[in-house]
Amino acid sequence: MNAPAEYLAVQRAGTPDWIRNHTELVRRIAHHLAARLPPGVDVDDLIQAGMIGLIEAGRQYRGDGGASFETFASFRIRGAMIDELRRGDWTPRSVHRKVREAADAMREIEQRHGRAASSQEVAAAVGLKPDKYQQLMDDAARGQVLSLDATVDASGEPALSPDTHQAGPATLFEQDEFRAVLAEAIASLPDRERTVMALYYQEEMNLREIGAVLGVTESRVCQIHGQALVRLRARMGTWKDTGNLPS
Repeated sequence: MNAPAEYLAVQRAGTPDWIRNHTELVRRIAHHLAARLPPGVDVDDLIQAGMIGLIEAGRQYRGDGGASFETFASFRIRGAMIDELRRGDWTPRSVHRKVREAADAMREIEQRHGRAASSQEVAAAVGLKPDKYQQLMDDAARGQVLSLDATVDASGEPALSPDTHQAGPATLFEQDEFRAVLAEAIASLPDRERTVMALYYQEEMNLREIGAVLGVTESRVCQIHGQALVRLRARMGTWKDTGNLPS
């Protein structure tokens, strides 16, 4: 990653105290995010991107919306890191396409039968053998963690935009509704998927630790995680179209 001009300018001018005081916040967020990603992700690149987010937060923060600077900056820092990861997205377009197909198939099956779709049903619907479907779920977890992390905060709760303090009543209502619906969708996941989501996003355990708790391999945890993400995508799609989650 090449250092952006604004980062170099700050380095040349000397680091202000407010940046120095929040450097550890950047490092903490970077390592927290890196622990959820493939080993090829460079933590130093995340830290550098996060520092740019911190600088931008310092420029934009007004302090009149009730949120502390650290809370506001955390969103900007994480967002800058995720933007950097997306620019170097390791997930092929073919995987994104297949994941969308799996989510659509899962949605159709759940609407038709009124219950959670099984992996066997979805695999058959998208024309994949079981081992290929499980690999797709593994890939889904690797790729979609970025999009989900962009909408949840460090405790696993759906996150509001950094500009929430500037949003109008209609936007705030939509955000509150999204939070409630997403929480309901997560709560309605099959038991094992819900457990993985809770351990991963709320307890902040990594895949290896979750595997030890559940007595399965790290790869299997990744597949369960991917299946949960695809199911959430399908159910939130239903909600956007109909205003209701599948029963």
